[in-house]
Amino acid sequence: MTEPGTTVPAQRTTGAPARVRGFAERPAGGAVRDAKAEGKALRRRLPRGAHAEPAPDADRPDAVRAVEESNRGRIPELTPIRVGRMAATPFAFLRGSAGLMAYDLARTPMTGIGAQICGDAHAGNFGLYGDARGRLVIDLNDFDETVHGPWEWDLKRLATSLVLAGREAGADEDTCREAAHDTVGAYRRTMRLLAKLPALDAWNAIADEELVSHTDAHDLLGTLERVSEKARANTSGRFAEKSTESVEGGGRRFVDAPPVLRRVPDAEAEAVMASLEDYLTTLSEDRLPLLARYAVHDVAFRVVGTGSVGTRSYVVLLLDHRGEPLVLQVKEARPSALLPHLATAGHAVPEVDHEGRRVVLGQKRMQVVSDFLLGWTTVGGRHFQVRQFRNRKGSVDPAALASDQVDDYGRMTGALLARAHSHSADPRLIAGYCGKNEELDEAIATFALAYADRTEADHSALVASVRAGRTAAELGV
Repeated sequence: MTEPGTTVPAQRTTGAPARVRGFAERPAGGAVRDAKAEGKALRRRLPRGAHAEPAPDADRPDAVRAVEESNRGRIPELTPIRVGRMAATPFAFLRGSAGLMAYDLARTPMTGIGAQICGDAHAGNFGLYGDARGRLVIDLNDFDETVHGPWEWDLKRLATSLVLAGREAGADEDTCREAAHDTVGAYRRTMRLLAKLPALDAWNAIADEELVSHTDAHDLLGTLERVSEKARANTSGRFAEKSTESVEGGGRRFVDAPPVLRRVPDAEAEAVMASLEDYLTTLSEDRLPLLARYAVHDVAFRVVGTGSVGTRSYVVLLLDHRGEPLVLQVKEARPSALLPHLATAGHAVPEVDHEGRRVVLGQKRMQVVSDFLLGWTTVGGRHFQVRQFRNRKGSVDPAALASDQVDDYGRMTGALLARAHSHSADPRLIAGYCGKNEELDEAIATFALAYADRTEADHSALVASVRAGRTAAELGV
């Protein structure tokens, strides 16, 4: 008999196999699941060359109307800034149209393999940031749209973005195709590498200092060194120095810098400050003594990003006993733009109880190292994520790269994407499907060129609507 309050252990290997919740099923009779063979078998149902097929567009939403629909629920006076930023270039349009591309991707061939995906894995959403000890890490760094969905969506969006960035950088069409091709190739080879490693080794594989060698991205070294140098100086202290002023009696406050930074009414600031109590409950308890050494001094509204413009985003100034600043960003988390398209793709639509929690947990599932102050809260009934602001962040502008660097950057980001997907999807399964040859690389490169053309047409439609005065836009902000 088992004493009350004790736990019955799982059966030992000498007894009958037992299912332990949270672990893989113990193979019966010593047989081991061959996930690689399962992935390989998927090729019979969906040949890798099928990924070249563009989405049918007979009933596709009008691009301008899709932009206007995506502005619903945003702050009305800021949506012209968002439209203006999207109208700048076709690459900028892609950055702001994750929902429209998800509509298209949901109508393309898919394997049915699910992973935690970024949902907005364009080439501009990779970058450097500081870990808890100040060391620089490079990884995906934007997770507003993250969901559990088809791994192909992230890869096709990334490959397409490299084509558009290459065109903007002045690269010829062969170079742009090569960048897309190499992006997929790096993803495929990295997934194969991870599939061969023991599970624990694969989880932490490909350290950042090995990325350049692993992806043969040596032409990027100078660019990465310059970005790293800037990132090390991109801190809360630097931001506070430029964006705040001293106040009588001690402390500091934000200074208006419209339209990007503005002070908010007292009631709004107090609501954001009060929400930080709930934020603290979402953190690991070992973080609380650190934050207890800071006092909250001020709150301001700050416009961020391209796709995020018009959502509510605050910066909160905290000072320690020496007056040294820590700035937190309290950023609105809206439902993922991919959510309406998952059912069409045959993937389960998750129930989300808090959008900020969705973003934070998705980020932690994909990154090797995440901001140790990530959390979430609610302000006025709206969901928000909370994170450090300017924690040594730096990014490469893919559209400003030299032509001979675009494919290097594609290989590096393709490898990072594979590493991120492998945390939630079995790398053996995806690697088994992707295979050894370049069939998938060729197919998705073909798709990327075609979808880049479609994005350019969508961008032209938006620009025409702005010029005709049908769509309000504030350019150059």
